[in-house]
Amino acid sequence: MKIYSTLKIGNFHTNYCEDFLVVEKISSDKFIVAVMDGCTMGKESVFASILIGKILRNIAKEEFYKEFLNKTSKKLAVLLQEILEKLFLQLKTTKNNLGLETEELLSTLIIGVVDEDTSNGEFLAIGDGLIYFDGDLLEFEQNDKPDYLGYHLHEDFNTWHSLQEQRLSIVGFKDLSMATDGIFSFKNFKNPKKQQTEKEVLDFLLRDQQGIDSTIFLEKKVRDLESKYDQVLTDDLAIIRVVS
Repeated sequence: MKIYSTLKIGNFHTNYCEDFLVVEKISSDKFIVAVMDGCTMGKESVFASILIGKILRNIAKEEFYKEFLNKTSKKLAVLLQEILEKLFLQLKTTKNNLGLETEELLSTLIIGVVDEDTSNGEFLAIGDGLIYFDGDLLEFEQNDKPDYLGYHLHEDFNTWHSLQEQRLSIVGFKDLSMATDGIFSFKNFKNPKKQQTEKEVLDFLLRDQQGIDSTIFLEKKVRDLESKYDQVLTDDLAIIRVVS
């Protein structure tokens, strides 16, 4: 199984890339994948997406050591829920310890746990973005009003988790990607008549496998869209692509 990723600031953003991504092992045969998009209308929105990413990386390390010591294996859905609960509680603790406002913790999150041996995955989307696998596209769209995790840190985790509907279980995938909504922001300013459709951009980035042997496969594709086809990325973008 090969994992590719790219994180790029959009041309309309000048200071920081507000997106972030995480790919981390949690056991000998399982790993976390996650993409985050900080809310532009929030306060220092880059902070929220990076904070979530850093917490997830730390949780992954803890899970890896636990699996190594205990030699136990859990179902993907159980693992994902446990990881989310730890994230939820650690975000709440950080909010209280630093005296943070809710507006400082607003970031979307698409997170998954993937099994390398079976190519199965369990996913949850909090806010908007997309998951694309083996030709099927599932877009999570909340009309520019994402229901951020940061809004719910005062609630009971189990109650909040039981109400989440943007779930996805995938069995035996061959080519899977997850991306923030920046993937829909490519624009051709030089020649609008040659603007590529959303489908053309998605196919190029998430389905086409030309050049897949390169370690910078996805990064090169994003660059090629601008240098060869004049498609400029205007919003920040995070993509993870997993090929079995």
